[in-house]
Parts: sequence; C-alpha cells; structure tokens
Amino acid sequence: MSLGYVVKEGIAGISRARLAAFTSMFSLFIAVLLLGLLARLGYNGYEVAQSLKQSIDVEVFLVDLDDRTTNELSREFEQQQLVQEVTYISKDSAAAIFENEFGAAGSSLADLKFLPASFKLNIDPDADVSQVDSLVGEIQEYRGVDEVQFNQQLLKRIESNFETAAMVGGGLGVLILLASMILVFNTIRLTIYAKRDLIKAMKLVGATNGFIRRPFVVEGVLQGLIAGLLAVGVMFGAFHYILPEYIPQLGILEWPFGRWYYLCGAMLLLAVFMGFWGSQWAARKFIKETSISE
Repeated sequence: MSLGYVVKEGIAGISRARLAAFTSMFSLFIAVLLLGLLARLGYNGYEVAQSLKQSIDVEVFLVDLDDRTTNELSREFEQQQLVQEVTYISKDSAAAIFENEFGAAGSSLADLKFLPASFKLNIDPDADVSQVDSLVGEIQEYRGVDEVQFNQQLLKRIESNFETAAMVGGGLGVLILLASMILVFNTIRLTIYAKRDLIKAMKLVGATNGFIRRPFVVEGVLQGLIAGLLAVGVMFGAFHYILPEYIPQLGILEWPFGRWYYLCGAMLLLAVFMGFWGSQWAARKFIKETSISE
C-alpha cells in the first residue's frame, strides 16, 4: 500500500463524515488547549510555591558563645543536606536590624543589644515539613543553641494547597484526555460504519485488517494534527500577544523550562498521539468485527 493512497483515503474519510470529524477535532482542540493551560498555570503555581518555600528560613538563636564555638556551629549547619545557605547575624547586626525596622522608637532598645546572635538557615525548597521538623529537632540538641524557630504552619499550608491543586489538575487532565479519545473513537467508528460495504468487499478480495485499518489511523492522526496546530496557535497568541495587552502581569509568567516551544511542542505531540490512539482503538475493534457474511 502506497503512502499516497493511505493519506488520500485518510483525508477522504474526514470529508465523508464532516460533522463527526469537526466535532472530534473541535473536542481535541479544546482538550489540548485546556491541558496546555493547566500545564502552564500548574508550572507557574509550582514556581510560586517554590519561591514562597525559599522565603521560609529556620532561625537558630544562640546563647553567648565564643568565636570558635560559633564557627563550629556554622560548619555543622553547612554540612546539613537540607541547608542551602547559612547566614550569621551577630548581636550588633541584630540590633541594627531592629533599629532599622522600628526607627527612632527602637534605637534606645537597640543600644542595649538585648537581641541574641543567631543563624539564619536557608532550606532546600524541595524539603517537606517532616524533613524540616526532623532538622529542627536535631539542631535543638546542638550545644550553644537556645531556640529554633520556623514557620511550620505556612510551610504546611503551601504543601497542602499545592498537593490539592496538583490532584485536581491531574484529575481534570485525565478526564479531558479520556473524553477526547472517546470522541475520536466514535468518529472513526462512524466512518468505518459508513464504509462497511467497501470493507466487506476488500476482505472478499483478500485485504488484511491491517491494510484496511491504515487509512482510518491516518484520519485520526490528521484530526489530531489539525486540532493540535490550532491549540498551539491559540495558546501562543493568547500568552504572547493578547493577554499581556490587557493583563500586563501575565507577561512576566515564564513558560515551562523558560521557552514557549517546549509546551507547544508537547501539546502538538499529545494531540497527534490522542488522534492516533483513538483511531487505532476504533479501527482495530470495528474492522475486526465487520464480517464478510453480514
């Protein structure tokens, strides 16, 4: 079977069942566009969550220590896997920060240097609450440590909200994928039904199921390709030209991995795959069931 014949028959299949093909392509277009939007917003949500988690530091307040013990503590903190950066805040620095935040009203208190020296530990944003809790418990046992503080509730809320959003987004994505593939499946099924007499005739002259199936698979791939190109065009145009014009804040949102073509390429491949799988599924099932004796 020549490639030209397969492609020609695939295109002809779309023209024979125009309404069904249009419904299938439109559904694929909407599905891929929605999945692209979910991926884009999900990526940006992940970045925001990571940024918020980076702002949550563990503060370690010290009793009065000599320089040698302070340096030893600093080295121990730096050896912790979850700690990305260690910042030492001396009593003088703490007093200066206090005076800067409270102005003239706090200058007299700052002169007393009542604030203890401390370490600020920048934690790996990929660390979860249990890991940070374990680290805090370990640090509290260090000699010279008076108190350890970190915003546990905020970290828990960030993790909980992100996990919920990821589950909801993932569930919606799966439902959209299934619905679109079923629509492609039904479109190819209608096309096969319309050509059932021709399929019987082809089987009578010895055509195999694989030979008959290929044009229908090409039809599904073409539907996916057209829908994917439309979805990519709308996604790119909306986020590059239309939305930034009316909502400038959206212009600063990064594309996944920093480039538009990663997401757009994935959307196009997904649309083609969905068209291929839906048509392959239908063609295998219904061509095999089309009996010569019917």
